[in-house]
Amino acid sequence: MIYDIIGDVHGQADKLIGLLNKLGYQHDGKSYVAPNGHQAIFIGDLIDRGKKQLATLNIAFDMLDNQQAQIIMGNHEYNALAYATKNDTDHTHYLRPHTANNTKQHQAFLDEVIFDSDTHHHWLNRFWQLPLWLELDDAIFIHACYDPSAIALLKKISPNHLLTPEILQNASKKNTAEFIAIERILKGIEAPLPDDVIFYDKTGIKRKHARVKWWMNDWQHQSIQDILFAKNLPNLPLSNLPDDLTYFHIDTQKPIFIGHYWLSGKPAILSEQVACVDYSAGIDGYLTAYRFDSRHQHLDSCHFIQYCD
Repeated sequence: MIYDIIGDVHGQADKLIGLLNKLGYQHDGKSYVAPNGHQAIFIGDLIDRGKKQLATLNIAFDMLDNQQAQIIMGNHEYNALAYATKNDTDHTHYLRPHTANNTKQHQAFLDEVIFDSDTHHHWLNRFWQLPLWLELDDAIFIHACYDPSAIALLKKISPNHLLTPEILQNASKKNTAEFIAIERILKGIEAPLPDDVIFYDKTGIKRKHARVKWWMNDWQHQSIQDILFAKNLPNLPLSNLPDDLTYFHIDTQKPIFIGHYWLSGKPAILSEQVACVDYSAGIDGYLTAYRFDSRHQHLDSCHFIQYCD
């Protein structure tokens, strides 16, 4: 089988159509159909940001229903469920608070589905059907981070890898085991910065934690300049790591495919084992896919394909 792993679409339906055409997919009246021996895998984050939310969802889920694609959950689909689900212990509040910032991030989706409408509930029901990750004989597909401890916990409470209402409730409470596990696989690893070091994220918010390039070998013992997603950091080692991050390691030999990280430039594999297909299509970047032939486990940057509109 050849898998065409498609990066974060974020409502950019025109880019998605362009990429599918470039990959050789053709519409049969039901959905886009993969070339013989191929299947598409969407790495999550179909929604938010772009101007064609429903068009994007219809394309992807029509392919899913027509057995031409698989879709895994991204943090934006997860957030959509939390935004629409009331807290079991306080029905006056939602699990994802309706703050100005949270609503702004979700507004493109809300504008098209209308909160609490039949259309909204239809798509929420479809999101519940998405696995949190997908592990096949040949590869692993997960939105942000392959964390063995998070995977082990989630396998125990959800053997079919699906989010459940109970997991969503528990994962919405900070510092629970479920919260940490969901944060890791859908949003990535964050590490505390050394004392007296701060940085400002792209929205201007001051941060004391930064995302880790967890695919790098022995990242726990490298400079924060090299292994954190943050600019203008000093040449210092990490400190104050919790034990589970101190001993974090990838415990599989399978190739791992991720999205989430808003990369830019010419696509390249992140390591011999990890490839990211998110190249900022949600804003001004190119929608990107990696064409993975499961008969050949070796990753190579030559297998990236981009739609350049």
